[in-house]
This record gives sequence, structure tokens and C-alpha cells, in this order.
Amino acid sequence: MASVKDVARLAGVSVATVSRVLNDSAPVTPETRDRVLAAVAELGYRPNAVARSLRTDATRTIGLIIGDILNPFFTELARAVEDEARGLGYSVVIGNADERPERQDHYVRTLLEQRVDGLLLCPTAEITPLVRDMVGDGKPLVFLDRTLPGLDVPTVRADGTAAIGELVGHLRRLGHRRIAFISGPAFLSTGRERTAAFAAALRDHGLPVRDEYLEAGDFQAASGRASAARLLDLPEPPEVIVAGDNLMALGALDEIRSRGLAIPGEVALASYDDLPWFTHVDPPITAIGQPVQELGRRAVRGLVERVGGGAGESVVLSARLVVRRSCGEHDSMEGSGPQ
Repeated sequence: MASVKDVARLAGVSVATVSRVLNDSAPVTPETRDRVLAAVAELGYRPNAVARSLRTDATRTIGLIIGDILNPFFTELARAVEDEARGLGYSVVIGNADERPERQDHYVRTLLEQRVDGLLLCPTAEITPLVRDMVGDGKPLVFLDRTLPGLDVPTVRADGTAAIGELVGHLRRLGHRRIAFISGPAFLSTGRERTAAFAAALRDHGLPVRDEYLEAGDFQAASGRASAARLLDLPEPPEVIVAGDNLMALGALDEIRSRGLAIPGEVALASYDDLPWFTHVDPPITAIGQPVQELGRRAVRGLVERVGGGAGESVVLSARLVVRRSCGEHDSMEGSGPQ
């Protein structure tokens, strides 16, 4: 492999001049720059990123630890983070916590050992000593999608409270009164927030909060299916099932289909988290969509700001209701709702 000394020898310049050209750290004449770049191309020279990072104390990489790589929301979010980071000259190393604190800490430790410049973390349910120490040490960190109360860390997330209220109001206008909700786990901030917003929306629209219509899921398809089965087996089953995330909506859809029930004629279905394939289901599924691209963009920019010594700030974006036909709407309402 060619070295920087080989490049300098072929270009007829000093090693320091080669470094200035490659790092754009000081002006050189256009002729000198052209000679250096020609030598780099001829020799196939590639700078040693590890050595450069040791000199500059920067690796131009950030870490992203997500809750569950199999969840389409997190897959899309990771893509949004990667796209924005690449545009700013950063690479992204991704870890899948699988919703387990010990696995989250494994990736935190691993990424810190790899000397990433900062971390984006979709935190698990608890504040671990490692995360607390990381905050105390001042390592650039931004929470994404979820919160951990008690830690002073900038957080970028979406608030679905208004959209859930709009969904319940929409269902009420369609004549539905028996509305059930499959929640995410209460130990996650997103699970707690969506459940509280749903209960408040029912009360705001004069509907009772019936315990038998509140099912605790875990953001996985199997729990969505099991919860839907229990709801549909009730002596007075709900008219609508609202799933607290896309995977549980898929599980609920499977259960409804397995019973041969018509959507929305016999039971309506709606989901928190919109997905592209929701438009290809017959009927298309009404959903609450999160601004995933903007979440990724704002999170990366906030982290890069912190890497540069800035304080960073928390950002709360709004989710929005996307009305389709799975709750009894007409085709003409496809894609309506607040923008």
C-alpha cells in the first residue's frame, strides 16, 4: 500500500504539503494541489482514517442504537439518520438493542471503544449506570424517539397526542363508540404516552374508558394478534381496534382475517405509525404517521452541534392522522387529515 511519503515523493512536495492538500487545512497553489491529487490517484493512496482520528481526536462517525431493527419504524428512522449524516460528512454505526438494557449497554460500550464522535440513542426502559456515566462525562448524546426522565439530554421525538385525539374524534363522527386500544409496554415512554393520550381522547369525546378495551402489548406482531383475539372474544367486542404501533396492527389484522371478519363492516382497524404497505391492504389502513425523515434529520444535526461543542436542544415534532378506509371512510377521503 502506498504511503503519504510515496505521494510526496511522486508529487515532488513535502509530506506536510500532501497533508495540507488532503485535509484542506491550509492554502496551496492550484498547480501543487493538482500534482498531489494526481499522485494520489496514480498510487491509489488511501489516508489512514484511524491514524488521522488519533491526531484530530475525531473519527467523523456517530453511533445509532435503536430499539428493534425488525420494526419498520426503526428501519426507516435508521435510513433517515444515515442519509442526513452522510450529507454532513459522517458515517453511522448502528446497534440493535432488541429492547434489552444489557444489549443497549453492550453497544454503548462498543461504540465508545470505537471512538465515535457522539451517540444517538433510542433508550430502553431504564437509566443504566453506563448511560448515566456517559451523560456525566459530557459525551455528546441525543435521545431519539424516546425519553428517559431524570437525565439532562436533548431529545428529538414526535408527539402524537393531538393526532390520537383527531383519530378518536374521527371514529366518533363515523358512529363508533366501542373503541379498543392495544398499547405498547408501559416501561417505555412511547407506550405510556400513547395510552394516556388515547384515554384522554376518549374522555374528551364523551366516551367511557373501559378496562376490558385496553390491552397491553409489547410493540410486536404476536402481542397484537393475541390482544385482538381477546378483544374479539369479549361478550361485547369493540367496533374498532386501534393498535399502538405498526407491528401490533399487523398482528391484529392477521387475527381479524383469520376469523373471516370484514374490515370495516364487522370491525374497524387503525394504527399508530404509518407504513407504505398500509396503502396496499384492502381496505387501506387509517394510521397516525410520524415525521420520520425530519426526526432523523433533526437528531443528526443536534448531535453534530453537540460534537462541535454546542448545547443542543430538545425537539418535539407533531405526528399526523392519515385517514383511509379501514374505519368506514369513503375512497374520496384517502390521505386526508391535517398536514
